[in-house]
Amino acid sequence: MKKRLIYQVYVGGKKLKLYDYCIESVKKYCEKYDLDHIVQMHPRLMIKPDVFSTNRSKESYEKYGGYLPIYEKENAFEHFKEYDQIAIIDADIYIRDSAPNIFDDLGEEYDFGGVVERDMPLTEAYKRKILNYSRMQYGSLRLDWDWREDTGGEFMNMGMMLMNRSFAKYLKGQTPKEFLMRSEFKPFIDGMGPWKWSTDQTLLNYWIKKEKMKVKKLDWKWNGLYTANTKIDECYFVHFFLKDKLPQNGENVQELMNGII
Repeated sequence: MKKRLIYQVYVGGKKLKLYDYCIESVKKYCEKYDLDHIVQMHPRLMIKPDVFSTNRSKESYEKYGGYLPIYEKENAFEHFKEYDQIAIIDADIYIRDSAPNIFDDLGEEYDFGGVVERDMPLTEAYKRKILNYSRMQYGSLRLDWDWREDTGGEFMNMGMMLMNRSFAKYLKGQTPKEFLMRSEFKPFIDGMGPWKWSTDQTLLNYWIKKEKMKVKKLDWKWNGLYTANTKIDECYFVHFFLKDKLPQNGENVQELMNGII
């Protein structure tokens, strides 16, 4: 029987009703399908931009003690010694009670599974947004992004990642921190040029494509972007991304739940 883990990160020191509610749904999901569940509550990697070269605003990392919490998710990579499959799920993703087991959707022939944003049923406004976003984030990265005129390049939303153990070979024996500190990733960590506001999403999309990993494009139902997905009621996983733009910053949980029925 395969050993499977769902890994989440909840750092920053501030308790949020939305995160608590979503993580509880993941806990129930793990119990239902006999999955291990780790919620990392304290920073461990503490990846910091180079203060002498970073283009990031100080407020984006100084409020966390000088580190970038978004890169804490990569701590999950160290668990491939123990698990056959790992999913990294953001703390703002709610899983419906009726959701099937996502791990069954990634065959052994794949290294990685994720949902391509442009493959989702999206609002016209969000299509325009990702067109500009993909040009900015990936336009200067000389890889085949399979560009489209209406939605830009082919990139995955890394709020939900699914990996087989074969993924680990691309780490080349490095720890999560050693991996992130590779010189080729420094422009992303430091937020240079167009990556001033970038997260691990750009870094991982670039790396996965550069390494030519065997990727499965998962069904859009596994990562439903709230307010952007036109069929949110059909999504197994509902991703309340861009929390700061939600009503009451997402703290009115019941209102949000009523909006996804």
